[in-house]
Amino acid sequence: MSDFAATDRLAAVELVEDRQRARTPEIQQELDVAVFDLVEENQFRIIPREGETIAPGPYRLGIGMAERMLRLEVRDPAGEVVAEIHLSLTPLRGVIKDYFAICESYFDAVKRLPPSRIEAIDMGRRGIHDEGARILSERLEGKVGTDHDTARRLFTVICALQFRG
Repeated sequence: MSDFAATDRLAAVELVEDRQRARTPEIQQELDVAVFDLVEENQFRIIPREGETIAPGPYRLGIGMAERMLRLEVRDPAGEVVAEIHLSLTPLRGVIKDYFAICESYFDAVKRLPPSRIEAIDMGRRGIHDEGARILSERLEGKVGTDHDTARRLFTVICALQFRG
C-alpha cells in the first residue's frame, strides 16, 4: 500500500491485556523495542467501508486478546473509537510457534556461539518474522493498510501477547 498521508500513522500503542503476562526479559525487550519503533515510525491507515468516513489520525492503537481473537481498537486524536477489528490468529499460529522457537535459539546463541552462527540464526529469524508480517498484512487487508515495517512490528507485539512464559 502506498500514498500514505501524514496523518496515516499511529501516535501511541497500548497493550490491552486481561491479566499481566509473565514474559522472559528477552521477550519483554522485543516487545518494548517493537512498541517504541512502531510509535516512532509507522504507516497505518483505516480503510473505510463503502460510504463510510473515517476520522483522520494520527491514531492510538489498543492491541490485545479477546476470546482467543486479536482485538485492535483504533482511536482518533479526540479519543473516539474509529475502528474495532477482531481477527482470528489461527492463520498465524504456526508462524508464531516457529518464531518463538527460533527466538529461543537466537537468545541462547547470543550467549555462547560465535558471531557467524548467530548471524545465520538471525537470518532465519528475520525470514520467519517477514512471513508473519506478510500473513498479518493479508489478514488486515480491506480493514487496515500498513507498510511492511509496521506489519513486522505489529507481528512482534502479537507474538509477545501470545507468549506463555
